[in-house]
Amino acid sequence: MSVLLRACGETHTLDGRPWLMGIVNATPDSFSDAGRHPTLDARVALGAQLAGAGARVIDVGGESGVTNRPAVAVAEEIERVVPLIERLAGLPDVLISVDTYKPAVAAAAIAAGAVIVNDVSGLRDPELADVCAATGAALVVMHTRAAPKQRLQDPGLYGGDVLADVVAFLAQRLELARSRGVGEQQLIVDPGPDFAKTPVQTIELMRGAAALHQFGRPLLFAVSRKDFVGALTGRPPRERGAGTLAALAYGMEVGAQIFRVHDVAAAADFVTVLATLRGELEIASQLTLPDELRWERPGQQLQ
Repeated sequence: MSVLLRACGETHTLDGRPWLMGIVNATPDSFSDAGRHPTLDARVALGAQLAGAGARVIDVGGESGVTNRPAVAVAEEIERVVPLIERLAGLPDVLISVDTYKPAVAAAAIAAGAVIVNDVSGLRDPELADVCAATGAALVVMHTRAAPKQRLQDPGLYGGDVLADVVAFLAQRLELARSRGVGEQQLIVDPGPDFAKTPVQTIELMRGAAALHQFGRPLLFAVSRKDFVGALTGRPPRERGAGTLAALAYGMEVGAQIFRVHDVAAAADFVTVLATLRGELEIASQLTLPDELRWERPGQQLQ
């Protein structure tokens, strides 16, 4: 399914090959990579690395979703994300997204070069839609029943039908965004794996995720290193790579178009091999393996 996405005046076509959204956290307390990229230069280098590995979108966040810390003040969040976005916005063929639910942060990020607002609050503050309407930025509308920074794990919350709740919620929030002036082609939907959902609820939702194509908008799967993967595999966040790729494969099966991932290189390799074996990518007639890639050199360090 081919879908058009408008972001700050430019139109992009999602035509089957998945878009990878790489993650750059401008925070000291991310759940999976806290402290690994503590400086602005290190974060810029990470963004460039992700772009080089195949990211179509770089998602910059200035507030961690962990729930044992208070919300970051608006001014501090702006200070974290704006310098980073200004530098990443110059990368070729890459769109910059800002992961925020705060209108003032979104406005500052868009002025710095972001063209997508990734709102994990479920449009809790309608003024965020106003910012996207005024600037033309694309808007990710995500399902959640929890307030930002709140952990909600209630096995009975959805009465046994989490998918129905997600569909109804997204329909209402998409209509809210349209009523505030956000164009149809600016909208992206995200079912919100793990957000206000137990692992069982997330899995049930993902099994029915194909139903979300009824909205006719790009479907974002933010499945990287998520709790449901950890619950299934018994592994901590940075050891969930294989489980993440399995979730990516499933997302491709149900037609998701955008995948938010930490390890872009692994995801890009996975997509390339799978698409080639399916016959979706052409094989170069002179395809060979260079000799230097046939074996590990003595003393070469594995990453």
